[in-house]
Amino acid sequence: MEFGPAERARILRKLDWHLLPFVSLLYLLSFLDRTNVGNAKVAGMSKDLNLVGFRYNIAAAVFFILYSLAEVPSNIALKLFRPSRWIPTIMVAWGLVMTLMCLVNTYQGLVGARIFLGLTEAGLFPGVTYYISLWYPRAERSMRIAIFFSAATVAGAFGGILAYIIEKMDGIGGLHGWQWIFCLEGIVTMIVAFTAFFFMYDYPETASFLTETERRYVIDLLKEDSNSLATHYDFRFVLQALKDYKTYVQVGIYIGLLIPVYAIALFSPTIINELGFSAANAQLLSVPPFVAGCIFTILVGIYSDKHKLRGPYVIGGAFVSLLGYIALYTQRSAATSYAGTVLAAVGVFPTIAVNLAWAGSNAGGDLKRGVVIAMVIGLGNLGGICSSFVYLDPPRFHIGHGVIMGWLSLSILLSFFAMWNYRRINKQKEELCQARGITADRRDEFTEMGDGSPLFRYTI
Repeated sequence: MEFGPAERARILRKLDWHLLPFVSLLYLLSFLDRTNVGNAKVAGMSKDLNLVGFRYNIAAAVFFILYSLAEVPSNIALKLFRPSRWIPTIMVAWGLVMTLMCLVNTYQGLVGARIFLGLTEAGLFPGVTYYISLWYPRAERSMRIAIFFSAATVAGAFGGILAYIIEKMDGIGGLHGWQWIFCLEGIVTMIVAFTAFFFMYDYPETASFLTETERRYVIDLLKEDSNSLATHYDFRFVLQALKDYKTYVQVGIYIGLLIPVYAIALFSPTIINELGFSAANAQLLSVPPFVAGCIFTILVGIYSDKHKLRGPYVIGGAFVSLLGYIALYTQRSAATSYAGTVLAAVGVFPTIAVNLAWAGSNAGGDLKRGVVIAMVIGLGNLGGICSSFVYLDPPRFHIGHGVIMGWLSLSILLSFFAMWNYRRINKQKEELCQARGITADRRDEFTEMGDGSPLFRYTI
């Protein structure tokens, strides 16, 4: 079925309007609920729970243990069950945990709650990233993942404003202001989770908002884009993901980008507070870096799709963020350091969406792609443990900034390697196809080979 560019754009836009606003809202709530501990700390939690020494760092870090381990099983479950049932179910679970965190009154209770919050939130981000890949062809995914991920930057901005307002409820109902932050944000998550049971669509094949002609076009578009690779469940495809060294290269790139993202989310109020601003102003001044990050996340996603390139945008963003951290490391002026914080966010936030689009696009077959995305996000999120322990030496935080500069440099180097490697393999496949006369009409022969198919081409 052939449609012109204008009709194709219209159908993709229709998908966007029906899918992206809702999944972006889900991720906004997810990111808000996992990082509001940073706002709660500045709002008085640190004093009330006696978070001395490494206690806050441990409470921030334990979230990532079960969060990382549960992501691959969750994406397999998403394939076995329907997205409209699996994703809302895990949302209800983490919303309940978040709400009940308002009852925490000891350090031990906070640690226990954060562990369970990590377990229940684990499936959302890899699940929605995988979900987007089931609706859009490879060249169209970066912008969509960017729009969805930009919800994290909105959450960072929104979280600061919300915390500033909610902490004024201190004393109401016998709860501290920071406890109200957990309570109200958890209740909102649960309300949205219940509506998600009715508003989420599963797959293009069952999308009620598409006409029969549009549905057939989207299905054919995805089939052609995937070179007719397998879409069914088979444990072989899980093993393909686990044994592929290219998966671990993408994990390395992602972990080097995610550590700065979590550091900004968990510690920007503290960093800004240490620059000499009051706690309340620090909550508000943590907003602009996230707003700028949101704008650039979407812009970079659009241009990455337009140019059908991933690696150069990852490298460019990581380098800009590196400049921001160099400013934070070297400058004593509060204004210059704050500008460094904005630059760090503007550079690194856009790279996450592009990197995930890159990893997902270069994994052939539905199930392998789901497992690769979950592995990249799951293993990458272990970096959150690192983020939680590197900001140890206020007010300049040289250890934290220095460690993050090292991780960004690693991501840049691994991205250069990945680009070279993908080009090398593409060239080998082109030579093989020419030598053996392999053309697209033989693609059914390679259905279960994943991206090992001679007809599959990696995105650079």
